[in-house]
Amino acid sequence: MEPGLAISQSISSTALGQSNRFSTRASEPVETHRILIVDDEPQVRQMIGATLEQQKYEVVLATSGQQALDALDASLFDLVLTDIIMQDINGIVLLERIHSRFPSLPVVVVTAIHDISVAIDAMRRGAYDYLLKPFERDQLLVTVQRALSHRKVLEESQNYQQNLEQMVRARTEMLRHAMEDLEHSYDITLEALGDALDLKDSETEGHSKRVTAYTIALARAMGIPPQQIKIIARGAFLHDIGKMAIPDDILRKPARLTGPEQEIMREHCTRGYHMLRKIPFLASAAEIVFCHQEHYDGSGYPSGLHGDQIPIGARIFTIADTLDAITSNRPYRKAQTFDQAREEILRCSGTQFDPAVVEVFLKMPNELWQELRAEISSQNQRFSALGGNMSF
Repeated sequence: MEPGLAISQSISSTALGQSNRFSTRASEPVETHRILIVDDEPQVRQMIGATLEQQKYEVVLATSGQQALDALDASLFDLVLTDIIMQDINGIVLLERIHSRFPSLPVVVVTAIHDISVAIDAMRRGAYDYLLKPFERDQLLVTVQRALSHRKVLEESQNYQQNLEQMVRARTEMLRHAMEDLEHSYDITLEALGDALDLKDSETEGHSKRVTAYTIALARAMGIPPQQIKIIARGAFLHDIGKMAIPDDILRKPARLTGPEQEIMREHCTRGYHMLRKIPFLASAAEIVFCHQEHYDGSGYPSGLHGDQIPIGARIFTIADTLDAITSNRPYRKAQTFDQAREEILRCSGTQFDPAVVEVFLKMPNELWQELRAEISSQNQRFSALGGNMSF
């Protein structure tokens, strides 16, 4: 290419070869660098271009700042050499625009202005280096080589950062999937424990699943965040896990318990808590297991907590638990209706139950609870039809 070729010819010829440049660069032993020279003085522009072309650089010449911006829009460059004083857009304005749009593209200011303040200002605005006219050929080549080396370091750093970010994202996604799979396997294990408890205490068959479904529905209606609902659901499902340690003659007694027997039965809250609290996955759920028999007015057990001292999950659960207890058959009474359960829960608002949770509960239709109960019953029937074999 002759140094004096017009900018339009330079852009069109280099743009046609752009795809080839990038497709073959990896296999070429020597990388070809593209340099944009911006100067409105033909002699200076041609002299710089000829000098760099002798060194096998690919050169594009621009006679003005606007032509330079057009060239940058049309193609990619590895370096820009620009004068400061030009007719349309001066070099400082061009420098700022280049730095704003192509922050990793080095710009060397080439000028005859021998004023240190101008040089400092150019460097502050993003110039990589400052070359004073007149300059020696070797000085130009050293400056260009140093700027291109700087560009290469920046590209390698950016590529490393991008690869690192991609690797982190990929590993984070893998970890997320692994944790979801692990969490799913944990929940299947918990379901097996709940079913084992229901088999041990035939009086409460399906109780764990029903009360969990009721608790989830009520927690959602109260606007509890999904992640917290997961914890509450696990606590609800395992609320009676401590009964595994209660003697069968008390747990399965078909009549009302005596005072001493009730004291032993009450230990299931603490026993269940100690079973779960050492498992990190269930540590938060263990708090609900421990507090699920506490009353809003402080009359419950095992600690006599009251009001907001009781975890919100336990305050929600206790209404769901009472709802299922009233609407289920017991050896000493038959199941009552959901309307009767509503009346009892309303009557105990402020004593056994949190009034704010009761208020939300009363706004929820009986049809919802009936549908949930029917669905759990259907699931249990399908499970029994399979011979009680769970597929994991």
